[in-house]
Amino acid sequence: MSEPKPPTPTPGDMYKGWLFKWTNYIKGYQRRWFVLSNGLLSYYRTQAEMGHTCRGTINLATANIAVEDSCNFVISNGGAQTYHLKASSEVERQRWITALELAKAKAVHMQAESDDSGDDCPAAPPTSGQSGGCRNLEIQSTLRTLGSKVEDLNTCNDLIVKHGSALQRSLSELEGIRVVGEMGEKMRQVTERATLFRITSNAMINACRDFLSLAQSQSKRWQKALQVERDQRIRLEETLEQLAKQHNHLERAFRGATVLPPSFSNPALANKGGGPVKGDASDEDDDNEFFDAMEDPAAFITVPADPKYHRRSGSNISGISSETGMDDQSVNFDEQSLASNPESPQTLELEPVRQRRTRIPDKPNYYLNLWSIMKNCIGKELSKIPMPVNFNEPLSMLQRLSEDLEYYELLDKAAKCQSSLEQMCYVAAFTVSSYSTTVHRTGKPFNPLLGETFELDRLKDCGYRSLCEQVSHHPPAAAHHASSEKGWNLRQEITLASKFRGKYLSIMPLGSIQCLFDKSDNHYSWKKVTTTVHNIIVGKLWIDQSGEIDVVNHKTGDRCHLKFAPYSYFSRDVPRKVTGVVADKDGKAHYVLSGTWDEKMEFSRIMQSSKGENGTEGKQRTVYQTLKAKEIWRKNPLPEGAENMYFFSSLALTLNEPEEGVAPTDCRRRPDQKLMEDGRWDEANAEKQRLEEKQRTVRREREREAVKAASSPEEAVTEDSINDSPSKTDARETGTDANEGFDESTHPDNYTAMWFEKLDDPVSGETLHVYKGGYWEAKEQGGWDMCPDLF
Repeated sequence: MSEPKPPTPTPGDMYKGWLFKWTNYIKGYQRRWFVLSNGLLSYYRTQAEMGHTCRGTINLATANIAVEDSCNFVISNGGAQTYHLKASSEVERQRWITALELAKAKAVHMQAESDDSGDDCPAAPPTSGQSGGCRNLEIQSTLRTLGSKVEDLNTCNDLIVKHGSALQRSLSELEGIRVVGEMGEKMRQVTERATLFRITSNAMINACRDFLSLAQSQSKRWQKALQVERDQRIRLEETLEQLAKQHNHLERAFRGATVLPPSFSNPALANKGGGPVKGDASDEDDDNEFFDAMEDPAAFITVPADPKYHRRSGSNISGISSETGMDDQSVNFDEQSLASNPESPQTLELEPVRQRRTRIPDKPNYYLNLWSIMKNCIGKELSKIPMPVNFNEPLSMLQRLSEDLEYYELLDKAAKCQSSLEQMCYVAAFTVSSYSTTVHRTGKPFNPLLGETFELDRLKDCGYRSLCEQVSHHPPAAAHHASSEKGWNLRQEITLASKFRGKYLSIMPLGSIQCLFDKSDNHYSWKKVTTTVHNIIVGKLWIDQSGEIDVVNHKTGDRCHLKFAPYSYFSRDVPRKVTGVVADKDGKAHYVLSGTWDEKMEFSRIMQSSKGENGTEGKQRTVYQTLKAKEIWRKNPLPEGAENMYFFSSLALTLNEPEEGVAPTDCRRRPDQKLMEDGRWDEANAEKQRLEEKQRTVRREREREAVKAASSPEEAVTEDSINDSPSKTDARETGTDANEGFDESTHPDNYTAMWFEKLDDPVSGETLHVYKGGYWEAKEQGGWDMCPDLF
């Protein structure tokens, strides 16, 4: 039983009680007795241990206290010690936070006072009593001097006020004098009071000068003492780091294992990499209590490579190959090559030819009850749910696909790489970057009409241009092709399978994405992960990405396995974490990728790998010794006021901007989408229904033609009567968005895409729609006669 909760203590009181402390992934949180006294937080297994066995102590003067949620908080002193703690209730957690903050403030204050007097003490090292007495005497003397100066200032201030008022009265009386005899007396009084005011003012000025001089001298001394303390702390931290590494090597040699504590791991994965240890667990070996279940840890961990790898020059890199077994391809460039790519000179950026817009009208605040619409749609396909524009964003799904190119620079850099493994790191980072725009984008994009297109021509601005087309009606599928002057081509065909589960919405992208590089003929392919929209009915909407991606180079056999960790309430990892390993065709790992899909990605070059201790469920984890992590991608900040503009990125704000010469089927010409962007949502809903009904009519006509072409005249007449039946049509059309479902075996559709053709890719073995050309030539000639009338 926990002890009664004491009131919030004053800074000088002792505070103690039961808390749950995180130990490891197997044992979870364990109940421990914590004691806060004299700026130190100590813990014991039981109260009986207080007299003889302390399990751990952390100094609050240098500690950071962070609150995680209603009951959890973390205390860390910079990496050497970290306590993950949980209180029994939010009230109890707040009591502890208050006590810890008060104790920390007092500890910091006492430490600063003890450091102030180092300069004036005797040169010979005094005893502890003499040192303490010297510091106390100096502090008391300084405080008394400053106090006396402040009293002098207060006294002078009172005198100035008094004499100033008297002088003002005398001047007022002087104005009313009429008799010459009285003037001499009044002038004498004014002169006396002016003299008193001048004397008092001079005294005030002198007192201020003394106070300022004293304060400046003390300030310089405090700054000097603080700098000395900082230098000492840095030297101490470096010494501790060396000692910790030596201790770790000795421990590994003794145990015959190779696992390092996360506190000495690669910074890119130390706090994110899912290791089994979250705090010091040396005292947690004989408890059998189990608390919160945790997710399976990562299959690998990273540790800093031996310093000898950093000191090697380019002339003796070949020596590393013999020691670590790395092939020549992965060691002919140093750790800087991936970030700076010195082998390929940077090209000059082209000046943009036009100033594009940076704002759209603010999103109106319309209220709509989602449950009234969604309660009868549980378990249905998202494309079969009638959605008003209130839940949309003023962009089409084709435009959302084009947003994948926001970080096209990664592919530009990849095209210059000499090594396929180096190129794989950039391609993997590009894969992750495509999700960065979705973190706050809870609005549903417009479903494109069949045959709808979207072009993104940035050839003069960024050196690339892309084209998207809705190529299939059911299932709804979009094809995308982008080409760059820098020597890369991107193509993808995405079909969305989505299910509404009541509390959340799962969106499963089907199809693959392929990237081809002209110079190296490298052919990469990968698939997308599952997107989940949570709190559909109650609460604030939020989006999570989860799953695994295998980026494969079909020419060389290189592979990058990326893991998007799903959000877990019990996880101590950073949210939205992504980890990955780049390996060659033989399975040898060369790079480690880590980061988050909404912020940044870093890479670390692997110098050596080995097998570590078994993790949970008996899985053996790999330990990678890596060089220092370097950033390969970082998300661009959102434009100002993005929260009022659907959280659009700078690129997304320009996608619906009118362009001259685009095809009549382009998304920019879609009226309901444009009305929504302008804030005219009622008109947009009416226009949306008109477009959907128009598409149904066109589709029914296309089905009739397909049936007539495949059947005898009698069968065609029968089929026409079936297609015209209101009951059949209503059953098939009711409750659809722009993409309605139908049974293709019953209702054949002979639609053929305008700009894409379906082919089998001999390299990847997949079937997808590939751009067949002709669009940009038609745009140059202004010949759009072949395009259907969609809007």
